[in-house]
Amino acid sequence: MGLIDVSNKLIYTQDIKERRNGRRIVRGLKGKVAIVTGGAQGLGQAIAHRLSEEGCIVWILDLKADGEETANAIKDATGHPVYYAKVDISKETQIEEVFLQVAEKSGCVDILINNAAQFIFKGIEATPQEWKEILDVNIIGTSLVTQYCVPLMKKTGAGAIINLSSVSGFIGQPSFATYNATKFAIRGLTKCWAIDLAQFHIRVNSVCPGYIRTEAFEKSCILLGMDPEEENARISQHHILGRQGRPEEVSGVVAFMVSDDASFITGEDLMVDGGYLAK
Repeated sequence: MGLIDVSNKLIYTQDIKERRNGRRIVRGLKGKVAIVTGGAQGLGQAIAHRLSEEGCIVWILDLKADGEETANAIKDATGHPVYYAKVDISKETQIEEVFLQVAEKSGCVDILINNAAQFIFKGIEATPQEWKEILDVNIIGTSLVTQYCVPLMKKTGAGAIINLSSVSGFIGQPSFATYNATKFAIRGLTKCWAIDLAQFHIRVNSVCPGYIRTEAFEKSCILLGMDPEEENARISQHHILGRQGRPEEVSGVVAFMVSDDASFITGEDLMVDGGYLAK
């Protein structure tokens, strides 16, 4: 790997080549072990793909039936190892089992992306069962995944955790009490964990997207009898940029936040909302 001098700074020529090829644009991710919950679909899949592009060894934890196919497709596209484990993060025994697999195969973990979530949108009418279902995944499941992951991060002497929150974690919305409560809570967990884990050089931040157009959006519209394009036009008005976000616009931010380029950032909520909250 050669060196050239540019404005009195030493730059690795191999890094320049990789950046020009679009393979890697952030520092310190190549060879890192990354776990992405909910990584076989939607936003999680985009994050898993981006981290793999950056050279990470990616573990996808998801319930999706064809998750293995997704993992293999990403591996074929990027040339880096991608593993899939079918896990229900509301079940502690399954979480414990998968981290034993991770420890055996990878030895440690450098990056954790807590993306898996249950989507239940109810207001005051929410039943105890509905509350249990969303809390079991969004809060308890996220907490347990982190609990089992941190010992493997300590082995490396450092780490980075990203919790996916939302614009819904900042505002009130009609009939969204169940969902918004968990996204507010995710931000609280982020602040507390950042304090607790700083002594181990583990950074913890949340990324808070606005509306992102994924396959799930299309399917939800069809399921609810709505025209996807009409609903997209309605939702786009909430963002001052006039459109929904794209999955890769969030995955790029996540890649930056877990990279060496963000090494002095912890305990923060980073908005990726197209100006949704600027109004």
